[in-house]
Amino acid sequence: MRVFIAGIMQGSRTDRDICGQSYREEIAQILRHHIPNVQVIDPLALHPNSVDYDPEQAKQTFLDMTDLAGQVDALVAYVPAASMGTAIEMWHAYQSQVPVYTISTMGDNWVVRSLSTRIFPDLAAFVTFVANGGLTVGDA
Repeated sequence: MRVFIAGIMQGSRTDRDICGQSYREEIAQILRHHIPNVQVIDPLALHPNSVDYDPEQAKQTFLDMTDLAGQVDALVAYVPAASMGTAIEMWHAYQSQVPVYTISTMGDNWVVRSLSTRIFPDLAAFVTFVANGGLTVGDA
C-alpha cells in the first residue's frame, strides 16, 4: 500500500520558513506500525530543501508532487489551517479516486468536507481508525 502524506508546509506564511512538520513523522510512524509493508510518500522527505528551490524547480516539484498524490492507494491530509498546496493535492487525489483521509478541525470547510473520504478531528482519532484496520486499499 502506498500512502501520500499531504499537509501544511508554508500555509499563510509570507516568508520562506515553513510551519512545524513533526506531524509528518507521527503519521508515518502510525502507518508503519499498523500497516505491514506500507510505503509512505512524504513530499518534505523527498524535497527537504524545497523552500530554497528556484522558481522553476519549485514549480516542477509542486506539479510532480501533486501528480503523485493521484497515483497512490490513499492520501492522508493534515490540515490544522488552510493550505493551498494541500487542497490541490487533495483535489488531485479525489479526481483520481484515491481515498482522502483528513486530519482537521475544519470539517465545515468546503474543501475538507467535499474531498475527504473521512475526517478526523485529531491524530488520536486517526490512530484509532488505522489501528482498527480502517485504512486499507479500496476504501473509496
